[in-house]
Amino acid sequence: MNEEGNTPLWCAARDGHEGLVKNLLRRDDVDANSPNSQGETPLWRAISEGHEGVVKILLGRDDVDPCSPNYGGETPLLSAASSGHEGLVKMLLGRDDVYPDSPNSDGETPLWWAALKGHEGVVKLLLGQDDVNPDKPDRYGRTPLGSAALKGHEGVVKILLRRDDVNPDQPDRYGQTALLRAAKNGHERVVKVLLGRDDVDPDKPDNDGQTPLSWAASRGHAGVVALFRSRESMTPYSLQ
Repeated sequence: MNEEGNTPLWCAARDGHEGLVKNLLRRDDVDANSPNSQGETPLWRAISEGHEGVVKILLGRDDVDPCSPNYGGETPLLSAASSGHEGLVKMLLGRDDVYPDSPNSDGETPLWWAALKGHEGVVKLLLGQDDVNPDKPDRYGRTPLGSAALKGHEGVVKILLRRDDVNPDQPDRYGQTALLRAAKNGHERVVKVLLGRDDVDPDKPDNDGQTPLSWAASRGHAGVVALFRSRESMTPYSLQ
């Protein structure tokens, strides 16, 4: 073990050395679930690096906890979802002892992170689980939809909007909706999608009184401003 608490097994798992991992696990004096100074177990690190072979070996053992989080509360599944490792997400979701909606210390779930990073395949896998809340906010009230809108991930936004249990106009702690976050950051395609919905208030202000349009204008997002202006010029008939 080095000064960071990384054991030989942890290092082998991190680097994807399947043969070495197997050899080390044959020893009675090797703890397969020993974390380093960051709380990362060999399984956690192998998953974060995307080493499916090593992950299969570790998950085949009874003394490996597939849900053991690091010290930030991030589970192996959250790490896999954040990194976009679909194969590993499938592997973990196939287990009865993995809870797919477990948040980290900031309240961010695997779905939340997959949405933020724009991993559409992972988002679909997680939404296929009955015990995943697609609208679960983090500690700041930011939902998966709001996170996807913030980064301009149109595909993820559309996937989430197909759900009846997602509120497309839910503000976070700061009063910022998905539309406001998209407009603020100049994501025209996401703004267009959200403006096309009847259940989104295009003029809802944040806690400071700034509307989506005012944010877009103040940041010089001309394309977004044009979308709002064109919507305002439509007649009630043409909006239907």
